[in-house]
Amino acid sequence: MSTVAVTGTGIVCAIGADVPSFTTALRAGRSGVVGTADGLAAPITGWSFDDAVAGVPEPLRRRAVRAAARAPQPVRAAVAAALQAWTGAGLPGARIPGDRVGIVVAGHNLTARYTHELYRTWQERPAYLPARFALHVQDTDHVGTLSEVLSATGEGFTVGGASASGNVGIVHAARLVAAGAVDCCVLVGAVTELTPMHHRGFAVLGALAEPGGDPAAACRPFDHDRRGFVPGEAAAALVLEHPAAAARRGAAVLATVAGYALGLDANRLADPDAAGQARVIRAALAAAGLAPHEVDYVNAHATGSRLGDETELASLHDVLGAAAGRPWVNATKALTGHCLGSAGVVEAVATVAQLTGGFVHPNPNLARPIDARIRFAGAGPEPARLRYALSTGFGFGGINTAVVLARTVDGG
Repeated sequence: MSTVAVTGTGIVCAIGADVPSFTTALRAGRSGVVGTADGLAAPITGWSFDDAVAGVPEPLRRRAVRAAARAPQPVRAAVAAALQAWTGAGLPGARIPGDRVGIVVAGHNLTARYTHELYRTWQERPAYLPARFALHVQDTDHVGTLSEVLSATGEGFTVGGASASGNVGIVHAARLVAAGAVDCCVLVGAVTELTPMHHRGFAVLGALAEPGGDPAAACRPFDHDRRGFVPGEAAAALVLEHPAAAARRGAAVLATVAGYALGLDANRLADPDAAGQARVIRAALAAAGLAPHEVDYVNAHATGSRLGDETELASLHDVLGAAAGRPWVNATKALTGHCLGSAGVVEAVATVAQLTGGFVHPNPNLARPIDARIRFAGAGPEPARLRYALSTGFGFGGINTAVVLARTVDGG
């Protein structure tokens, strides 16, 4: 499998409005989980689109304001994260032809809360429905807006895989680049905003952590006292490029996508399957040409669910065997909440930050680990020289994904 270069990252989430602030929060193990009217959540708060684009070079900033200033917040956040990644990759002024730039948006059902909040207005005053509602209500509004801002005329689409959507997006963006369909692909994991009905649905399913005690301690992946996931909000972005294209313009390569795999369980329910998870992890490592003992770090899917965490550890033991205790393991969801459709991209940004920064972030709520054989990160950051990282993502309906990211010389 051909490797694909990661040349830019971006994020807007509960613990950081850009990559530097996000990385600082990761090192500190700072949680964004708070109590809300719907229960527990890690929402984006105190964030301004105008501030986010203030330092973007012209005319890129003007296009962003024109296209997204009045869009729903998930679209604005997606544009902000994409611009961070685009500018970080040194692409403004790089003169890449528009038809060599692709857009992939990871996530689905992205406008549920927007529609929910407009419903009462529509009932009472139908004439006041926004003129562009029919556009904004479709997930592809993200794709169209991003393409306009970045002048991208190559391939573009949305991909969904429940909680595995982010990794599904990485897989498809990397395939576009590796196949030569584009030289550069901007991948955005989009914000999933839940409605009160969604919160209730997850609670009925038994998947959601209920309020009680310190909200920051509510999300407890791999802990004996875990009690479900906490919803988080985030937009996250990666710029993926063909290594030759990045080299031609002298771009710094932060990391590479060295391997990936995606597979199904033939199961429509919310029952994770260790064998299915192990199959895709093994395939991703094989695609990267790695032996189990070469994995240095695992950014686990780890939602904090009773069954899900145990199943994931069983799959890691299956694949890594005697080396299962070697890699550091942590769970970014303990800090950001479970960002659902964007989770895999959030965790890829976190993984790149740790690969380049030489650390693994804390597991701050892991007081009583459920498996003493695993090398979990502790309550503080751990210095670590990491080369190969595995990031997993598993979705309801038996959607299993795994991505291998590798540190490069340019990345530290």
